[in-house]
Amino acid sequence: MLFAKRLLCAAALASTASAQITVDLTDSASIKTAMATIAYNLLTYYKGNMSGMTPGILPGPPPDGDYYWWEGGAMWGTMVDYWHYTNDTSYNPTTEYSIVFQAGSPDNSFQPANWTASLGNDDQGFWGMSAMLAAETNFDNPPADGPQWLALAQAVFNTQAARWDTKYCEGGLRWQVPLSNNGYNYKNSIANGIFFNLAARLARYTGNATYADWAAKTYNWTEYIGYIDTEYNIYDGGHVEHNCTDINKAQFSYVAAVYIQGAAFMYNYTNGDSFWQSRLTALTNRTLNVFFPNDIAVELSCELTASIQCTTDMLSYKGYLHRWLAQVTQMAPYIHDTIMPVLKTSATAAMKNCNADGTCGFRWTTTTYDGDTGAGQQMNALGALMSVLLDLEYVSPAYTNTTGGTSVGNSAAGTDSSTSTTTYKAITTSDRAGATIITILICASIVSMLMWMSTGENESLGGFRFAGLFGKG
Repeated sequence: MLFAKRLLCAAALASTASAQITVDLTDSASIKTAMATIAYNLLTYYKGNMSGMTPGILPGPPPDGDYYWWEGGAMWGTMVDYWHYTNDTSYNPTTEYSIVFQAGSPDNSFQPANWTASLGNDDQGFWGMSAMLAAETNFDNPPADGPQWLALAQAVFNTQAARWDTKYCEGGLRWQVPLSNNGYNYKNSIANGIFFNLAARLARYTGNATYADWAAKTYNWTEYIGYIDTEYNIYDGGHVEHNCTDINKAQFSYVAAVYIQGAAFMYNYTNGDSFWQSRLTALTNRTLNVFFPNDIAVELSCELTASIQCTTDMLSYKGYLHRWLAQVTQMAPYIHDTIMPVLKTSATAAMKNCNADGTCGFRWTTTTYDGDTGAGQQMNALGALMSVLLDLEYVSPAYTNTTGGTSVGNSAAGTDSSTSTTTYKAITTSDRAGATIITILICASIVSMLMWMSTGENESLGGFRFAGLFGKG
């Protein structure tokens, strides 16, 4: 019924659509103007600044609105990048306030009381990555007496490192955090991919080898358990009662992108180590082949030729895919010429599905606006434009604490020994023992997805949300 309504709505809107947005993808000023229009439309979905509404989140979760908690964190990460690429500060105060509000005082580890009962490691991790991005871009720092970007990211890392579970499947993070949640018995690639990504970025920002050790450990486990196969497809996950051998082979673009970005940061951190270069190259090539048929981004698990069967979560994945692949070209310049031509073709297609008023649809393989709108679709269009802008003018690469990064950290954030805010101190060798504690085919994908839907592990019980698969962003 939902999909039928979406198709009817899309058809009605498409019939009255205005002209396509005007943007010259070879001109940075034109791109920034289009981005401003699209960003404005994105923020119309946000109601958290209205009386009686909750700051930081998009309307939801269902049935109160379309969006789960994690997607608010994803949106603010998009807006941090929007500022970083355009220097438009219009939304910075709202972005800063929203992220800090959802940090979950007093622990400030993105485990706010309102969401604890339905918390997934991937949900928490998405907010942590947005905080990490704020640190890496020197986004406006919160007041000194409040939680700081780097410390927030460290708190997420520490709380998740403490959940690393060796009792089942020889390691890995579970999808869900509360044991009462449907999905607690599931270990998936996105939860572990975000943890890997965050560890890699913390390693590069701080220079701390403990984070790098965790990044390597997590990537190696994901590959060992079979979620990353020999052709570098990345599958969704498996259940602990089967020792994670019952692998669901559904594939999602943002899962691939989060591993590629993490591998690029590790490549940069290790000064071009061949281990990370080979994996980065293979992951990138496979992702471009799978998710960019004809060089245009397609969410193959749900964007079918005859219909769109994507959940609200899935409708936002193309934006992360574009943004993170674009940043990879900064962390690993050798792969620029492999990635950028594809992103430019994809972005050109994306703009054909945006109206002159900056309202964007979902399917980029058409040449007209499809009327399938939402916050995710706006984030997708912004991500596409960012990836093109990166080649037209200088955008500073992610800072570190030795190249100009200003965010204050706290290596014990999120643990019992944490304090409200302390200047970052690199974890030493003697800290490591404590840190370990605290710290295919399209058809196959479709069949796997349908089988997953029959398991009942859906978003309403707190997790990704494929109907429930992603377990939420």
